[in-house]
Amino acid sequence: MIIRGRGLVSLGTHSLATRSRLLHFDTPLSCLLPLVPRRCSILRLSSSSCSSFSKTGAASLPLKSPGDMAESRSPPVAKKVEHVMEMFGDVRVDNYYWLRDDSRCNPDMLSYLREENDYTDYVMSGTKQFENQLFAEIRGRIKEDDISAPLRKGPYYYYEKNLQGKEYVQRCRRLIPDNKAEPSVYDTMPTGPDAPPEHVILDENIKAQEHDYYRIGAFKASPNHKLVAYAEDTKGDEIYTVTVIDSEALKPVGEQLKGLTCYLEWAGNDALVYITMDEILRPDKVWLHKLGTEQSSDVCLYHEKDDMFSLDLHASESHKYIFVASESKTTRFVFSLDVCKPQDGLKVLTPRVDGIDSSVSHRGNHFFIQRRSTEFYNSELVACPVDDTSKTTILLPHRESVKIQEIQLFQDHLAVFEREQGLQKITVHRLPAEGQPLGGLQGGRSVSFVDPVYSVDSTESEFASNVLRFRYSSMKTPPSVYDYDMDSGTSVVKKIDTVLGGFDASNYVTERKWVTATDGTQIPMSIVYNNKIAKLDGSDPLLLYGYGSYEISVDPYFKASRLSLLDRGFIYVIAHIRGGGEMGRQWYENGKLLKKKNTFTDFIACAEYVIELKYCTKEKLCVEGRSAGGLLMGAVVNMRPDLFKVAVAGVPFVDVLTTMLDPTIPLTTSEWEEWGDPRKEEFYTYMKSYSPVDNVSLYLTSFDSICNK
Repeated sequence: MIIRGRGLVSLGTHSLATRSRLLHFDTPLSCLLPLVPRRCSILRLSSSSCSSFSKTGAASLPLKSPGDMAESRSPPVAKKVEHVMEMFGDVRVDNYYWLRDDSRCNPDMLSYLREENDYTDYVMSGTKQFENQLFAEIRGRIKEDDISAPLRKGPYYYYEKNLQGKEYVQRCRRLIPDNKAEPSVYDTMPTGPDAPPEHVILDENIKAQEHDYYRIGAFKASPNHKLVAYAEDTKGDEIYTVTVIDSEALKPVGEQLKGLTCYLEWAGNDALVYITMDEILRPDKVWLHKLGTEQSSDVCLYHEKDDMFSLDLHASESHKYIFVASESKTTRFVFSLDVCKPQDGLKVLTPRVDGIDSSVSHRGNHFFIQRRSTEFYNSELVACPVDDTSKTTILLPHRESVKIQEIQLFQDHLAVFEREQGLQKITVHRLPAEGQPLGGLQGGRSVSFVDPVYSVDSTESEFASNVLRFRYSSMKTPPSVYDYDMDSGTSVVKKIDTVLGGFDASNYVTERKWVTATDGTQIPMSIVYNNKIAKLDGSDPLLLYGYGSYEISVDPYFKASRLSLLDRGFIYVIAHIRGGGEMGRQWYENGKLLKKKNTFTDFIACAEYVIELKYCTKEKLCVEGRSAGGLLMGAVVNMRPDLFKVAVAGVPFVDVLTTMLDPTIPLTTSEWEEWGDPRKEEFYTYMKSYSPVDNVSLYLTSFDSICNK
């Protein structure tokens, strides 16, 4: 198992340090070649398997066997310092707890990390040529000089532009020649000598030269488009500094705002609303800043003191309200701020009720509320008058088989992003004129998609138009931007990402398969392979990806770097296991807390089924997961070490029990509603039963027997 992460992971008698120097691809193909010796407790491919992964028509790479290299050099061994932890009469000993150093300056810890990284470089030296080839291959698919699909906003088209050889984007806009005309799906931004000139508002390449790390977390034009506020992270800690500039003169306006999250919205043309964090990086305060004043004089609109809750904010599509939400994993309540009267402060829009999760939009004299509860677990949509939020009308009732993911409001339309049978869908409804009574919505028009499995996401659209913009891709279809006429049902593609290197979508096949879990539940899988190479007779290598936490849906989207696997004969499969959100809210509920093991057994069932279908054999089955998916990797390898040839765990969350017992770690308290509170014996016992580090001894004996075969 390849361990890559931000912390140290104890596995048996050896501690595996950060593998940050490996290539950071979504699926690191170099990790699927022979890697490290058995003594490090890392699953590997035998040298005899290498030829299976050579690109078609190319000779096998001349790689040294990791086992041979290990004969001349032994891996580093961390010293043991006994650390005893006891709870509920249960004693756990972690001899490597000393490797935790929140200050990152313990010389013994740093020295050991350097030893591990040096050893990794030594063991990986045989793949260096291939890594370089792979990097060039992946980069060669990228069209470096490119622009995003221009988005019409007020009198301008806004877009991002990439330049040849540059790592960051330019954020640009261009005047619309006839901005009084109604937006249309056929609108095209004019270019050329007769077009309005391009105006570069922010060149991230220039800004990034001053920093080792650079990221823009928010870029917001004021309602009158005269100012732009942008949030910069220059350290990688997700703590932002906000700068306001004149969008034409590009000169700073007022002083910078420091120590913010990237949650940022304009309250009119001369004020900003933003959120800050507490000492454990929990978004806990929302502020109103008047341009031209000191940050120290900003007004705190709300302080969330419950450490189980965090704040976020967004502007309504109508741009007349800002909504501030306080949310835990199970509860969400919302305040509203009238942009025309920010001095009036926040007003309670949906009250705090345990187990009720609400999100709000605005149109005319109504608020639209998406509301989820234990009873209405897939959400219902209601509307209420702005001046009487207690009087609600059901627009879309709760449905057991259809989950309302989100809504997007327009002046005359409502677009509902939904999930049914593991697939996303968009349904568009025509609304009565503003000011007219709202009633239940019937029927609606569904947007058509061509692939059997795909991914579709909402994006910003013009509120006062009939044009819905969305992003679409599948595992064989590059990311595409569409404008959809909600009156006629016409879709017009505005941009398809260019994939260089001879990419031909017709070479690939996508499929949906269903797997029966141990309790009879049907688990969906999304599959893609190169039909010119894959033999589908059990001899192909296969990479099975899983996550299964936080109600996050791992939809079957396109990834250009994945082609390096597919074009070497790999089959790529996503297991949509419980704990995610692909099949609705109950899918998530049945893979969390005291049902978390369903996530692991679902993944194992998927692994067994791809073998049964003759997509691969155990000797060619590779698995991958990141973060909570890294926990998945640790758990399934402990449970079934005989089943997988290679496991890639990215930034893995594998020391579950010790981590969740420490409320000083950022965000731990809010995670208790996801994993359980181990201060309670029921959750302590259950979490310990699957926590990868606490169960690694079960794995070592089986692992040694496999590797000695």
